[in-house]
Amino acid sequence: MKNSKILIVIMLAFLGINKAKAQTEDWPNLKHFQKENKAIKAPLENEDRVVFMGNSITIGWLHKRPDFFKGKPYINRGISGQTTPQMLVRFRQDVVELQPKIVVLLAGTNDIAGNTGPSTLNMIVNNIKGMAEIAKENNIKVILSSTLPAYKYPWSPEIKPANKIVSLNKMIEEYALENDCIYLDYFSAMVDDRKGLPKKYAKDEVHPTAEGYAVMEPLVEEAIKEALKK
Repeated sequence: MKNSKILIVIMLAFLGINKAKAQTEDWPNLKHFQKENKAIKAPLENEDRVVFMGNSITIGWLHKRPDFFKGKPYINRGISGQTTPQMLVRFRQDVVELQPKIVVLLAGTNDIAGNTGPSTLNMIVNNIKGMAEIAKENNIKVILSSTLPAYKYPWSPEIKPANKIVSLNKMIEEYALENDCIYLDYFSAMVDDRKGLPKKYAKDEVHPTAEGYAVMEPLVEEAIKEALKK
């Protein structure tokens, strides 16, 4: 029994080392979509291609509401757990090189949660600005989404994100208005009286349910229509 426990500890340590090594070697997770990206052809002449860039909230959308993406020129490039500096590093590969007309960026909550270390709101916004500027330099229209409400994070219970998210969204909205980007306000449509997400929209108060995504879908469709008119 003692030997079994020791073996388990060694195996867990080995897995932890391998995971840490993988993160060090590919911190932004550039390998995640490399194969899929190579298989994507250049857009057709009249194709209104849209890339959805983000974290687990973005990729969860594809898993929980696949019909929203089906048959549309929408490409999902969300990676679970990611923060804005990671997205900034992979932005050219996972957005620009796919030649979309529009990028929908949804990010920031994992930065506040401290997933890749401490981040100030200015640091988060500067990374978002960097992605927006890269997109615009490549003739890609930019939709900047509000960070979704969150009263608490199950994986970081010591952090109180609600008011930080309110402040972050004000900064994102100001930048969008001043720099010819579209501000997509999910926050106002989903927030409860605690400045969080109600259980019907997110059982863990962070990751949307199918009902939560159903609230988001008409909002993003309207933002895409607005971007195409510009």
